Amino acid sequence: MKKGVMRPGHVQIRVLDLDEALDHYRDLLGLIEVARENDRVFLKAWTEVDEYSVVLRQADTAGMDFMGFKVLDEGTLDNLRQALIDYGVAVQDIPAGDLPNCGRRVRFTAPTGHNFELFATKNQTGKWGIADRNPEAWPRDLKGMKATRFDHCLLYGDDIDGVLDLFVEVLGFDLAEQVIDPENNKVGIFLTCSMKEHDVAFIKHEEKDKFHHASFYLNTWEDVLRAADLISMHDAPLDIGPTRHGLTHGQTIYFFDPSGNRTEVFAGGDYFYPDQKVVTWEVEQLGKAIFYHDRQLNERFLSVLT
Repeated sequence: MKKGVMRPGHVQIRVLDLDEALDHYRDLLGLIEVARENDRVFLKAWTEVDEYSVVLRQADTAGMDFMGFKVLDEGTLDNLRQALIDYGVAVQDIPAGDLPNCGRRVRFTAPTGHNFELFATKNQTGKWGIADRNPEAWPRDLKGMKATRFDHCLLYGDDIDGVLDLFVEVLGFDLAEQVIDPENNKVGIFLTCSMKEHDVAFIKHEEKDKFHHASFYLNTWEDVLRAADLISMHDAPLDIGPTRHGLTHGQTIYFFDPSGNRTEVFAGGDYFYPDQKVVTWEVEQLGKAIFYHDRQLNERFLSVLT
Protein backbone atom coordinates (compact mmCIF):
# COMPACT_ATOMS: atom_id res chain seq x y z
CA MET A 1 0.00 0.00 0.00
CA LYS A 2 1.33 3.43 -0.92
CA LYS A 3 2.07 5.49 2.17
CA GLY A 4 2.47 8.98 0.76
CA VAL A 5 6.02 9.21 -0.63
CA MET A 6 5.57 11.04 -3.93
CA ARG A 7 8.92 11.42 -5.67
CA PRO A 8 12.63 12.11 -5.30
CA GLY A 9 12.90 15.64 -3.95
CA HIS A 10 16.60 16.43 -3.82
CA VAL A 11 20.11 15.09 -3.64
CA GLN A 12 23.13 16.74 -1.99
CA ILE A 13 26.36 15.87 -3.81
CA ARG A 14 29.86 16.57 -2.49
CA VAL A 15 32.21 18.21 -4.98
CA LEU A 16 35.84 19.28 -4.67
CA ASP A 17 35.50 22.63 -6.47
CA LEU A 18 32.20 24.47 -6.85
CA ASP A 19 33.17 26.44 -9.96
CA GLU A 20 34.29 23.29 -11.78
CA ALA A 21 31.12 21.51 -10.62
CA LEU A 22 28.94 24.30 -11.99
CA ASP A 23 30.57 23.91 -15.38
CA HIS A 24 29.35 20.31 -15.28
CA TYR A 25 25.89 20.54 -13.66
CA ARG A 26 24.82 23.98 -14.90
CA ASP A 27 26.60 24.56 -18.21
CA LEU A 28 26.87 20.98 -19.52
CA LEU A 29 23.93 19.16 -17.91
CA GLY A 30 21.72 22.22 -18.18
CA LEU A 31 20.44 22.66 -14.63
CA ILE A 32 19.51 26.18 -13.54
CA GLU A 33 21.41 27.80 -10.68
CA VAL A 34 18.88 29.32 -8.27
CA ALA A 35 20.86 30.22 -5.12
CA ARG A 36 24.19 30.11 -3.31
CA GLU A 37 24.76 29.82 0.42
CA ASN A 38 28.25 29.56 1.97
CA ASP A 39 29.73 26.30 0.61
CA ARG A 40 26.60 25.19 -1.26
CA VAL A 41 24.95 25.91 -4.61
CA PHE A 42 21.30 25.06 -5.35
CA LEU A 43 20.01 24.06 -8.78
CA LYS A 44 16.90 22.73 -10.47
CA ALA A 45 15.85 21.19 -13.77
CA TRP A 46 13.47 23.28 -15.78
CA THR A 47 10.29 21.15 -15.46
CA GLU A 48 10.54 20.85 -11.66
CA VAL A 49 8.11 22.94 -9.62
CA ASP A 50 10.08 22.99 -6.35
CA GLU A 51 12.73 25.67 -5.92
CA TYR A 52 15.65 23.23 -6.25
CA SER A 53 16.45 19.54 -6.50
CA VAL A 54 20.27 19.40 -6.59
CA VAL A 55 22.55 20.76 -3.90
CA LEU A 56 26.29 20.88 -4.56
CA ARG A 57 28.42 21.11 -1.43
CA GLN A 58 32.13 21.84 -1.55
CA ALA A 59 33.99 19.21 0.47
CA ASP A 60 37.29 17.35 0.71
CA THR A 61 35.82 14.13 -0.69
CA ALA A 62 33.33 13.41 -3.46
CA GLY A 63 30.11 11.43 -2.99
CA MET A 64 26.53 11.82 -1.81
CA ASP A 65 25.57 13.40 1.53
CA PHE A 66 21.89 12.45 1.35
CA MET A 67 18.92 11.88 -0.92
CA GLY A 68 15.52 13.33 0.00
CA PHE A 69 12.02 12.22 -0.94
CA LYS A 70 9.03 14.53 -0.94
CA VAL A 71 5.90 13.24 0.79
CA LEU A 72 2.29 14.28 0.32
CA ASP A 73 1.85 16.64 3.27
CA GLU A 74 2.97 17.39 6.83
CA GLY A 75 0.57 14.83 8.30
CA THR A 76 2.06 12.14 6.07
CA LEU A 77 5.52 13.19 7.25
CA ASP A 78 4.41 12.69 10.87
CA ASN A 79 3.01 9.26 10.07
CA LEU A 80 6.13 8.11 8.27
CA ARG A 81 8.36 9.47 11.02
CA GLN A 82 6.48 7.36 13.56
CA ALA A 83 6.52 4.34 11.25
CA LEU A 84 10.30 4.57 11.02
CA ILE A 85 10.60 4.76 14.80
CA ASP A 86 8.23 1.82 15.28
CA TYR A 87 10.32 -0.17 12.80
CA GLY A 88 13.40 0.52 14.91
CA VAL A 89 15.09 3.15 12.75
CA ALA A 90 16.69 6.11 14.49
CA VAL A 91 15.48 9.43 13.06
CA GLN A 92 17.00 12.89 13.13
CA ASP A 93 14.64 15.84 13.07
CA ILE A 94 16.11 18.67 11.00
CA PRO A 95 14.34 22.00 11.49
CA ALA A 96 12.83 24.08 8.73
CA GLY A 97 15.31 26.45 7.16
CA ASP A 98 18.35 24.18 7.44
CA LEU A 99 17.95 23.93 3.68
CA PRO A 100 16.73 27.31 2.38
CA ASN A 101 12.99 27.63 1.86
CA CYS A 102 12.52 23.97 2.81
CA GLY A 103 10.38 22.74 5.69
CA ARG A 104 11.37 20.31 8.41
CA ARG A 105 13.02 17.07 7.34
CA VAL A 106 13.16 13.61 8.89
CA ARG A 107 16.53 11.98 8.24
CA PHE A 108 17.44 8.33 8.71
CA THR A 109 20.24 5.98 7.73
CA ALA A 110 19.38 2.95 5.60
CA PRO A 111 20.92 -0.48 6.29
CA THR A 112 23.39 0.18 3.45
CA GLY A 113 24.71 3.23 5.31
CA HIS A 114 23.18 5.83 3.00
CA ASN A 115 21.45 8.88 4.47
CA PHE A 116 17.90 9.56 3.34
CA GLU A 117 15.37 12.13 4.39
CA LEU A 118 11.69 12.85 4.02
CA PHE A 119 10.11 16.28 3.73
CA ALA A 120 6.71 17.68 2.81
CA THR A 121 7.25 21.38 2.23
CA LYS A 122 9.55 23.33 -0.06
CA ASN A 123 9.01 26.67 -1.72
CA GLN A 124 7.50 26.15 -5.15
CA THR A 125 8.72 28.48 -7.88
CA GLY A 126 7.10 26.59 -10.75
CA LYS A 127 8.59 25.33 -13.97
CA TRP A 128 11.51 27.53 -14.91
CA GLY A 129 11.06 29.99 -17.75
CA ILE A 130 7.43 29.25 -18.61
CA ALA A 131 4.20 30.56 -17.10
CA ASP A 132 1.69 28.61 -15.05
CA ARG A 133 -1.12 29.84 -17.29
CA ASN A 134 -1.08 29.24 -21.05
CA PRO A 135 2.52 28.01 -20.90
CA GLU A 136 4.84 27.72 -23.86
CA ALA A 137 6.29 24.30 -24.74
CA TRP A 138 9.76 24.96 -23.29
CA PRO A 139 12.03 27.85 -22.27
CA ARG A 140 14.05 29.36 -25.10
CA ASP A 141 17.33 29.90 -23.25
CA LEU A 142 18.15 26.51 -21.73
CA LYS A 143 21.80 25.43 -21.64
CA GLY A 144 23.65 22.25 -22.45
CA MET A 145 21.72 18.99 -22.31
CA LYS A 146 18.51 20.72 -21.11
CA ALA A 147 17.88 18.15 -18.36
CA THR A 148 14.19 18.02 -17.50
CA ARG A 149 14.26 16.53 -13.98
CA PHE A 150 16.36 14.87 -11.31
CA ASP A 151 15.15 11.30 -11.71
CA HIS A 152 16.90 8.79 -9.40
CA CYS A 153 20.11 7.63 -7.73
CA LEU A 154 21.90 4.29 -7.93
CA LEU A 155 23.65 3.41 -4.68
CA TYR A 156 26.01 0.62 -3.64
CA GLY A 157 25.95 -1.01 -0.20
CA ASP A 158 26.01 -4.25 1.72
CA ASP A 159 22.53 -4.90 3.13
CA ILE A 160 20.12 -4.52 0.23
CA ASP A 161 17.70 -7.04 1.75
CA GLY A 162 17.40 -4.71 4.73
CA VAL A 163 16.88 -1.74 2.44
CA LEU A 164 14.21 -3.60 0.48
CA ASP A 165 12.24 -4.40 3.63
CA LEU A 166 12.53 -0.84 4.95
CA PHE A 167 11.52 0.87 1.71
CA VAL A 168 8.66 -1.51 0.90
CA GLU A 169 7.18 -2.22 4.33
CA VAL A 170 7.69 1.19 5.97
CA LEU A 171 7.85 3.73 3.14
CA GLY A 172 5.47 2.05 0.71
CA PHE A 173 7.78 1.63 -2.29
CA ASP A 174 7.36 -1.20 -4.79
CA LEU A 175 10.05 -3.54 -6.11
CA ALA A 176 9.91 -3.13 -9.89
CA GLU A 177 13.00 -5.05 -11.04
CA GLN A 178 15.66 -7.21 -9.40
CA VAL A 179 18.89 -9.02 -10.17
CA ILE A 180 19.39 -12.41 -8.49
CA ASP A 181 22.34 -14.79 -8.13
CA PRO A 182 22.14 -18.59 -8.67
CA GLU A 183 21.08 -19.06 -5.03
CA ASN A 184 18.19 -16.61 -5.57
CA ASN A 185 19.84 -13.92 -3.43
CA LYS A 186 19.16 -10.37 -4.51
CA VAL A 187 22.20 -8.50 -5.79
CA GLY A 188 20.31 -5.56 -7.30
CA ILE A 189 16.95 -3.94 -6.53
CA PHE A 190 15.09 -1.17 -8.35
CA LEU A 191 12.47 0.56 -6.21
CA THR A 192 9.67 2.92 -7.19
CA CYS A 193 7.23 5.17 -5.34
CA SER A 194 5.59 6.36 -8.57
CA MET A 195 4.77 5.23 -12.11
CA LYS A 196 8.47 5.28 -13.01
CA GLU A 197 10.40 2.02 -13.20
CA HIS A 198 12.68 3.21 -10.38
CA ASP A 199 13.13 6.21 -8.11
CA VAL A 200 16.12 4.72 -6.29
CA ALA A 201 18.15 1.57 -6.89
CA PHE A 202 20.74 -0.44 -4.94
CA ILE A 203 23.49 -2.85 -5.95
CA LYS A 204 25.01 -5.22 -3.38
CA HIS A 205 28.58 -4.17 -2.50
CA GLU A 206 30.86 -5.01 0.41
CA GLU A 207 31.28 -1.35 1.45
CA LYS A 208 28.52 0.82 2.89
CA ASP A 209 27.42 4.24 1.71
CA LYS A 210 28.80 4.27 -1.84
CA PHE A 211 27.43 6.58 -4.54
CA HIS A 212 27.26 5.27 -8.10
CA HIS A 213 25.35 7.98 -9.92
CA ALA A 214 22.65 10.62 -9.97
CA SER A 215 20.42 10.43 -13.03
CA PHE A 216 18.59 13.12 -14.99
CA TYR A 217 15.85 12.71 -17.56
CA LEU A 218 15.96 13.86 -21.18
CA ASN A 219 13.01 13.76 -23.54
CA THR A 220 14.21 11.68 -26.48
CA TRP A 221 16.89 9.31 -27.77
CA GLU A 222 18.04 12.15 -30.03
CA ASP A 223 18.60 14.23 -26.88
CA VAL A 224 20.82 11.44 -25.51
CA LEU A 225 22.84 11.44 -28.74
CA ARG A 226 23.15 15.22 -28.51
CA ALA A 227 24.32 14.81 -24.92
CA ALA A 228 27.11 12.57 -26.19
CA ASP A 229 28.20 15.32 -28.58
CA LEU A 230 28.22 17.85 -25.75
CA ILE A 231 30.28 15.53 -23.53
CA SER A 232 32.90 15.43 -26.25
CA MET A 233 32.75 19.20 -26.82
CA HIS A 234 33.31 19.78 -23.08
CA ASP A 235 36.05 17.13 -22.85
CA ALA A 236 34.09 15.57 -19.98
CA PRO A 237 35.21 12.04 -19.01
CA LEU A 238 32.90 9.50 -20.64
CA ASP A 239 32.04 6.27 -18.83
CA ILE A 240 29.92 4.46 -21.41
CA GLY A 241 27.22 5.05 -24.01
CA PRO A 242 25.11 6.08 -25.72
CA THR A 243 23.42 2.71 -25.35
CA ARG A 244 20.29 1.04 -23.99
CA HIS A 245 19.63 -0.68 -20.69
CA GLY A 246 17.98 -4.08 -20.53
CA LEU A 247 16.91 -3.25 -16.98
CA THR A 248 14.21 -0.55 -17.28
CA HIS A 249 14.90 -0.24 -21.06
CA GLY A 250 16.12 3.34 -20.71
CA GLN A 251 18.34 4.89 -23.41
CA THR A 252 21.40 6.13 -21.58
CA ILE A 253 24.86 7.66 -21.35
CA TYR A 254 27.17 7.95 -18.34
CA PHE A 255 29.91 10.49 -17.71
CA PHE A 256 31.80 12.02 -14.78
CA ASP A 257 31.85 15.41 -13.09
CA PRO A 258 35.25 17.00 -12.34
CA SER A 259 35.21 15.53 -8.81
CA GLY A 260 34.70 11.95 -10.05
CA ASN A 261 30.98 11.67 -9.33
CA ARG A 262 29.15 9.80 -12.09
CA THR A 263 26.19 11.39 -13.88
CA GLU A 264 23.61 9.66 -16.07
CA VAL A 265 21.24 11.21 -18.57
CA PHE A 266 18.62 8.97 -20.14
CA ALA A 267 15.39 8.92 -22.10
CA GLY A 268 12.55 6.46 -22.40
CA GLY A 269 12.32 3.66 -19.87
CA ASP A 270 9.46 1.53 -18.66
CA TYR A 271 6.50 2.62 -16.55
CA PHE A 272 5.24 0.81 -13.46
CA TYR A 273 1.86 -0.08 -11.98
CA PRO A 274 1.47 -1.88 -8.63
CA ASP A 275 -0.23 -4.91 -10.21
CA GLN A 276 2.81 -5.74 -12.35
CA LYS A 277 5.04 -8.69 -11.56
CA VAL A 278 8.62 -8.01 -10.54
CA VAL A 279 10.96 -8.20 -13.54
CA THR A 280 13.88 -10.52 -12.73
CA TRP A 281 17.34 -10.64 -14.27
CA GLU A 282 19.80 -13.42 -13.52
CA VAL A 283 23.25 -12.23 -12.53
CA GLU A 284 24.76 -14.24 -15.39
CA GLN A 285 22.87 -11.89 -17.73
CA LEU A 286 24.00 -8.72 -15.93
CA GLY A 287 26.00 -7.53 -18.94
CA LYS A 288 22.88 -7.58 -21.09
CA ALA A 289 20.80 -6.16 -18.25
CA ILE A 290 23.02 -3.09 -17.87
CA PHE A 291 24.27 -2.59 -21.43
CA TYR A 292 21.76 -4.27 -23.72
CA HIS A 293 23.54 -3.69 -27.03
CA ASP A 294 27.08 -4.94 -26.41
CA ARG A 295 26.05 -7.23 -23.50
CA GLN A 296 29.35 -6.71 -21.68
CA LEU A 297 30.06 -5.00 -18.38
CA ASN A 298 32.46 -2.10 -18.26
CA GLU A 299 34.77 -2.71 -15.26
CA ARG A 300 34.85 1.04 -14.59
CA PHE A 301 31.05 1.03 -14.31
CA LEU A 302 31.24 -1.58 -11.55
CA SER A 303 34.22 -0.32 -9.61
CA VAL A 304 34.34 3.50 -9.77
CA LEU A 305 32.27 4.79 -6.85
CA THR A 306 32.34 7.88 -4.66
